[in-house]
Amino acid sequence: MHSTIHAVTQRIIDRSRAARQDYLGRMNELKARSPHRSSLSCGNLAHGFAACNQGDKNTLKLMNKANVAMVSAYNDMLSAHQPYATFPDVIREAAHGMGSVAQFAGGTPAMCDGVTQGQPGMELGLFSRDTIAMSTAIALSHNMFDATLLLGICDKIVPGLLIGALSFGYLPTVLIPAGPMPSGLPNKEKQRIRQLYAEGKVGKDELLDAESKSYHSPGTCTFYGTANSNQLLVEVMGLHLPGAAFVHPNTPLRDQLTRAATEQVIRLSRPHNGELGLGDMVDEKSIVNALVALLVTGGSTNHTLHWVAIARAAGIIIDWNDYAELSSAVPSMTRIYPNGEEDVNAFHEAGGTPFLIRELLDAGYLHNDVETVVGHGLERYTRMPELEGEKLVWQPAREKSLYPDVLSTAAEAFAPDGGLKVLDGNLGRGVIKVSAVAREHHRIEAPAVVFNDQNELKAAFDAGDLDKDCIVVVRFQGPRSNGMPELHKLTPYLGVLQDRGFKVGLVTDGRMSGASGKVPAAIHVYPEAFYGGALARVQNGDLIRLDADKGVLSIVGDEVEFAAREPARPDLSGYHKGYGRELFGWMRRVVSTPEEGASVFGDQPPG
Repeated sequence: MHSTIHAVTQRIIDRSRAARQDYLGRMNELKARSPHRSSLSCGNLAHGFAACNQGDKNTLKLMNKANVAMVSAYNDMLSAHQPYATFPDVIREAAHGMGSVAQFAGGTPAMCDGVTQGQPGMELGLFSRDTIAMSTAIALSHNMFDATLLLGICDKIVPGLLIGALSFGYLPTVLIPAGPMPSGLPNKEKQRIRQLYAEGKVGKDELLDAESKSYHSPGTCTFYGTANSNQLLVEVMGLHLPGAAFVHPNTPLRDQLTRAATEQVIRLSRPHNGELGLGDMVDEKSIVNALVALLVTGGSTNHTLHWVAIARAAGIIIDWNDYAELSSAVPSMTRIYPNGEEDVNAFHEAGGTPFLIRELLDAGYLHNDVETVVGHGLERYTRMPELEGEKLVWQPAREKSLYPDVLSTAAEAFAPDGGLKVLDGNLGRGVIKVSAVAREHHRIEAPAVVFNDQNELKAAFDAGDLDKDCIVVVRFQGPRSNGMPELHKLTPYLGVLQDRGFKVGLVTDGRMSGASGKVPAAIHVYPEAFYGGALARVQNGDLIRLDADKGVLSIVGDEVEFAAREPARPDLSGYHKGYGRELFGWMRRVVSTPEEGASVFGDQPPG
């Protein structure tokens, strides 16, 4: 095991000892009372299976047969989640084949950041994660179940499902992905059209045509954003079946993987003498494995929030220093858009997650001694699924990457580090992902141009006010201000400025996206402007230093004068009503800091 990986893991274990023991104690107490159907009154149980057919009723009367809860984020507007429409019938059939029952326990909301980018609905996005967690808990609250299948794939959805299911961590749980859509218009071409549109060189018809050729069928978007980062991290944690993350939807292989996941979660259940639940598998080592996987692949910056919240749901406390120290020790091994030109389909064909896991295990970057849904040892995940006729089998991962410019070996990595940095200074604390940022843009010192709303930037761009070296500050975008929306709508404008030869960067207390790209962006900065953060005192023309190499985010100048300034206090009431935003006011009031997961759960007040 690499010395840094070992040291960070031990630090997390030591830091988390009390919280982890408390969590495991609660889970063991709940597990001792299972199967819970035996504790239900006759009226309770009758309600629980009233809608079932007679065969399922007879099975559920027996306490030695498994009942599997399905919790699904299906809706037919999201391309990634539309395939889940057919999964419940496949799962029920597979459960019956094991002499068990599967019930659709509940659905969770699932919103698409791709639809809501730049729209008021985006301000509900981060809080949808915790809403999904609560929805998952409600779905599992009936005490009818021996195991759980989680059906979700995209940005806040997988983290929300995991957080909710960890409250029932004594139950064995398998996540079932639906897979990415086939490749469409190359991502680089899509980005080119977006920038041309931002410059007014092509019209809306051309832009819509390009977008429609990119996002064109059922399945996850194919760039390596938050959704596909979710899938890779979950697989490296051993919570999928091996090699399941990036198999296309609506294919025989995908259906067989769904059947196999159902059969496996039943084998893990107490009626089948299983002993381990989700809370046993999500431990300090599996969390570190997830962080390593995120960093070596240049995954989504959103997971500097989401995996903190997932870890805390299991009694594990991680912080951004853990990310940064791991990032300094692990190599960059993938080039998937926006960190390269190819998409997740090319990554999967090159060797995919099984190849990546084998390389990382061999190099000592991953913990092998973890519990997974297919047994002890992460080496079980160095295999790729395929069909032999109708039979599902697993074959060893490719010996060599099919596309070494997309997926490398650990020994021939694209960069010696993972590309995620923590920034500190008199402007606050934040993170930056530089895996897609050219080395010459890692350090920028330029005057500030300040906006209190992301929509103000387009007008300034159109007026030519940004045609200069500048660091754009977009503030009052933190979780307490307006729910911390992604600001991916800004990317084409900032990219154009960089292409014109200007030194340009972004500083914000908001989020960017899993598609953060070539422009250096200091994000998740806290304390946020709304909560007394230094960003509220920045003025146009202030010289800002953004140095990713040294981890610095500061105003350059008279710090005493800067600290004495009266902070800006814009009217934010327009963020708080309409489009359902009024329902989330209590979340804005209690949400924790980004480094604490930007969560509404827990006892700590926001800092």
